[in-house]
Amino acid sequence: MPDFLLPVQYLRQIAEQLRVMGVAPAEWLGHCGVGLEQLDDPHYQPRVELFGELIQQALRLSGEPALGLLIGERLGVGTHGALGFAALQGGSLRQVVELLERYLAVRITLVRVQLEQDEAAQQEHLRFVPTHPLGAIEQTVIEAVMLAVKNIFDAITPGGGAISRISLPFPEPAYAELASQMYGCPVCYAQPRAAFTLGTALLDTPLRMADPAAFREAELMCQRELQKLGEPSALGARVRRLILERQNAFPSLVVTARLLCMTPRTLHRRLLAEGTSFKQVLKEVRHALALEHIRAGRLSVEEIAQVLGYSDVANFRRAFRQWEGVAPSEYLRVKAT
Repeated sequence: MPDFLLPVQYLRQIAEQLRVMGVAPAEWLGHCGVGLEQLDDPHYQPRVELFGELIQQALRLSGEPALGLLIGERLGVGTHGALGFAALQGGSLRQVVELLERYLAVRITLVRVQLEQDEAAQQEHLRFVPTHPLGAIEQTVIEAVMLAVKNIFDAITPGGGAISRISLPFPEPAYAELASQMYGCPVCYAQPRAAFTLGTALLDTPLRMADPAAFREAELMCQRELQKLGEPSALGARVRRLILERQNAFPSLVVTARLLCMTPRTLHRRLLAEGTSFKQVLKEVRHALALEHIRAGRLSVEEIAQVLGYSDVANFRRAFRQWEGVAPSEYLRVKAT
């Protein structure tokens, strides 16, 4: 699977939103060296760094800090291809959530979703977890993806109300009231994670539009899309997955090369051809995992350093400061201000 995937249809939605706001799509794209004709190329795929530049330029040109919400509002269930069609045929909200857990990656790989149960409260939390360090665009991306998923839930649960609360790990913005209106439920900021709170009973309530045969057919389409993405996989993405699969003991370059049935020299050369390196991929994985562990709040800084393979916690603190500009112990406090 590509390390970063974003169908060009979503870029067209961003372009249309900017057009509505008085920003010419050609101007937006031109600032990042992208031609307007690229939006008509169904195979166009920007690198993750370019996508970050595009979002930052969109924020700058529009002057709209709530741009993520406005983009997410445009992403109805019909914009998600086979994944959206499958969701419409689901037998229950839980079945649709499980579908998203397995196949969200066929539409976007920047964020994954994960359902966690809170038995005592008879609630469950659908977490939205970045798979890449998103930096300045994190809030925009998370808000857009969460609203897009809410649109799916609204389409399959007449009357809405599936989500009782939304949690976001960002300081409360000036547009908080707008966010609450668009999400249609209370929104809590400065939380440890981005998540929907869902009632367990509602998750298992049968949906009236359920069509088991159509669901199976659409799910098979999602499976084929996922398999197709994985076949000519970029080597950097394969290395990233191998590292993530072995979080308790990150493999070395030599071990990774052996797992991929090639020599270390060949692995190094092919990664360079993709514009990256084993060291860079490992650094990106550590960065993403460090942010996830800190937000979860279950491990101390020393424990996180150990989990990420740092023999000296000082080296982890130094690396984290290079990534985020602050010490790990200060990260949540700074983000909340």
